[in-house]
Amino acid sequence: MKNTERLKTVTGEELMNEPIRPPNFIVDSLLSQGLHILAGAPKVGKSWLALWLAVTVAKGEPVWGMSVRQGTTLYLCLEDSTLRIQNRLFEITEDAPANVHFCTESRVVGAGLEEQLEAFLTEHTDTSLVIIDTLQMVRSAKRDNTYANDYSDLSALKKIADDHNLAILLIHHLRKENADDDVFKRISGTIAISGAVDSSFTLVEDGRGSRRATLYCIGRDIEYRELSLVRSECNVWDVEETLLPVNKSDHLISLLSEFVRSRGNFIGTPTELVNSIDPAGTQNISTRTLSRKLLQSAAALKKAGIEAIFRRSNGKRIIELTSADSDDTTAPGNIGTIDPVAAHVAAGAPATLEVAS
Repeated sequence: MKNTERLKTVTGEELMNEPIRPPNFIVDSLLSQGLHILAGAPKVGKSWLALWLAVTVAKGEPVWGMSVRQGTTLYLCLEDSTLRIQNRLFEITEDAPANVHFCTESRVVGAGLEEQLEAFLTEHTDTSLVIIDTLQMVRSAKRDNTYANDYSDLSALKKIADDHNLAILLIHHLRKENADDDVFKRISGTIAISGAVDSSFTLVEDGRGSRRATLYCIGRDIEYRELSLVRSECNVWDVEETLLPVNKSDHLISLLSEFVRSRGNFIGTPTELVNSIDPAGTQNISTRTLSRKLLQSAAALKKAGIEAIFRRSNGKRIIELTSADSDDTTAPGNIGTIDPVAAHVAAGAPATLEVAS
């Protein structure tokens, strides 16, 4: 038999028992590591928004109240001149930092752009955000906008974003409005563009010249939301009203922290944990939701002072939660005899939980 490399697989049981690192966000709960697209009609203010975002992340300042991962930013402003960028900088900020970089010329995807980006990222290892304005400017005129070509070009950029743990934001255009289509279907190009990116953002002006717009946000790592924006006299898009998702993970961590502080510890099944933290059922927490949220919140649990251990007893999955300030690992109401199948979390290692639906 021909010697081939074996597939690397993971079982369903392992996936449901292994703590998963949450997405690495550049703008908390809005812009994660990966490839993203911001689309809008011509002259709607996409480039102003992109410029402000590049400067704000470089400074480490919040974006509409959301914290950012400060780092070097690169803005490929390929439809602008350095004079225009200078004029716009003076409008949106009093002091542009040294770690925001601008470039008005670059190669295209498949013909040198990837190498140019890799060279920049090698020199600036703390880069957190790259903005390409516009996507069409880094695509070869010799390539048709077919599904295969759209997906190939974007996949090359996504690989760079994932390899370097940063976000790449592509500025793009919307097709003419169609009453039967939702706004994301108006993104120019084939559906491969929406399929290849991790998030899509569309900036839709309320009316031409109104200086008000709605930013529609959808993605793999974010919950759908709409942000009502107003454009200031300095051409900064400020948030006026937002439909932000409730951070259920934060709420769950708060419930667990309060529970562990009052009780000292817990040993039991996921169902018993749900009944303990929400005896009246008012929080509407299912064991499936609990399982997923806990597995994806190991670092937050650790930060909240909760130690978590995997165990099995009589074939059942068990969660043990203890306060970091407590040495007591037993408490009234703990169930059964615990078989130490899984080891305790190593000192200094991320907290882990084993939970089941």
